[in-house]
Amino acid sequence: KDTVEEDSVPIHSTAYSTSIATIIFREWRAISTNAAILLVLIGGIFAYGLLYNLMYAPNLVRKTPVAVVDNSHSALSREYIRLLNATPQASVYALTPNYLEAKEWLKQSKVDGILYLPADFDTRVGRGEQSVFSVYAATDAFLNFKNLQEASSRVMLAVNDAHRRAGTVFLPPQGLLAVASSAPVNVSGTALYNYTEGYGSYLIPAVMIVIIFQTMLMVIAMLTGEEAEQRRKGIHSMRARSLKDMLCIVSGRTFVYVMLYVVFSMFLLGLLPHIFSIPNIGSGWDIVTMMIPFLLATSFFALAVSRWFTDSEAPLLMIAFFSVGYIFLSGVSYPLELMPWYWQAAHYVFPVAPAVLAFVKLNSMGGSLADIWPQMLTLWIQVIIYGAWAVYTTRRVYKRSNIKTGDIEA
Repeated sequence: KDTVEEDSVPIHSTAYSTSIATIIFREWRAISTNAAILLVLIGGIFAYGLLYNLMYAPNLVRKTPVAVVDNSHSALSREYIRLLNATPQASVYALTPNYLEAKEWLKQSKVDGILYLPADFDTRVGRGEQSVFSVYAATDAFLNFKNLQEASSRVMLAVNDAHRRAGTVFLPPQGLLAVASSAPVNVSGTALYNYTEGYGSYLIPAVMIVIIFQTMLMVIAMLTGEEAEQRRKGIHSMRARSLKDMLCIVSGRTFVYVMLYVVFSMFLLGLLPHIFSIPNIGSGWDIVTMMIPFLLATSFFALAVSRWFTDSEAPLLMIAFFSVGYIFLSGVSYPLELMPWYWQAAHYVFPVAPAVLAFVKLNSMGGSLADIWPQMLTLWIQVIIYGAWAVYTTRRVYKRSNIKTGDIEA
């Protein structure tokens, strides 16, 4: 055996053991004795999961207060205000001709928006022109902004329909007959799988999967980063001389992470939906079947890229930075088919993207395993690829450790 000695780095002799039982015990001890990792787990899983659900616990925000500045003082403006107050999304807090007064109410949080009707609101309609109104809304609460935008738009369409017949005189002669002879079409729309159109019902199921992926990646990054710091100090706690050793290290670590997140998944995906009335109409066995390759792929992916986790703190900022992007890559918030090819390719890189799409189909849309077979196939392919990559990374990481400790084979 050859031995490479370095003057600046002390070499610590350690009794190595790479049995799966030893790896499992070592990993459990590393997690349970590291305060930072426990904080990530407790904060990321329990606090993070509860915080998101509490924020969207009402699911629907109704009767958002709005101040109306009516400078038109016409029958049309009064009709608009009456219909706006009748919508479930908005409630007229007060009427005032002074915009500055309404602005003060907005600053004092007495209202969440201002509707401004100009003096020519009714006159422009009488001239056959488009009538203009303005809506100012505070963007500190997204749901309130969405309510005011939706309510004002719907009232605008209702007023437009009520006065459309009178406005046909401004159409060109060839269009009069078509409009006069057309029968009105009544459209009644219902949002599929989210009939209340609640933001929490749409967002929370996807966020729960992202939390699982993100926190597992953080935990593994912190553990492997801390181990890299120890190796730089000359402390080598494991060896990987053969393929068997590498498989034991990867298998033992993955077992710890998967078992740990089985419990967390039961809390996030099983208990919280019942507590906060989040959509949960899927088959429990189908969800379990989907979670198996997802947890394996996530663990293997983190171990595969652990070669670049050189400390226990820097990866946290990088991982947290991409948390919002995972939702978009999944295809839940924006159709995957409409994305550029490079974003579609990125969808198949991170295990969280197909997992979010599969979970939403199962949990929120009541689908079956047959409906998510593309995502399941993607996850199992990732398990194979990232599993092999994790073994290769383990070989690369511990090869230098074996040289430094003189524990190499000829």
